Amino acid sequence: DAFNGAQGRILYVLWQEDGISIRSLSIKCGLAITSLTTMLERMENQGLIRRVQSETDKRKTLLFLTKKAHALKGEYDSVSDEMGSIYYKGFSEEEITQFEEYLDRIRKNL
Repeated sequence: DAFNGAQGRILYVLWQEDGISIRSLSIKCGLAITSLTTMLERMENQGLIRRVQSETDKRKTLLFLTKKAHALKGEYDSVSDEMGSIYYKGFSEEEITQFEEYLDRIRKNL
């Protein structure tokens, strides 16, 4: 309940790489900057992110997670693990590994 699905995509990217530009986030999330603007404002109001002007390029705004957002990662990982166990139910470890390798190849081609 702390965040919705689209916000989860944003948080996931920032958990991997905190302090990135809005443009980089847009590319990594696959969301248009126009869509991100409203969502980032909402997330900032919720205390999940903070925006900081880049010291090296004043035109860029960098996004950082707050302590509150960092604290949500454990819950996110727990839910993600639970969903993974449901998704992969009945698959062997070898099948899961092979499938994830295929997904990685697909992602690299996007």
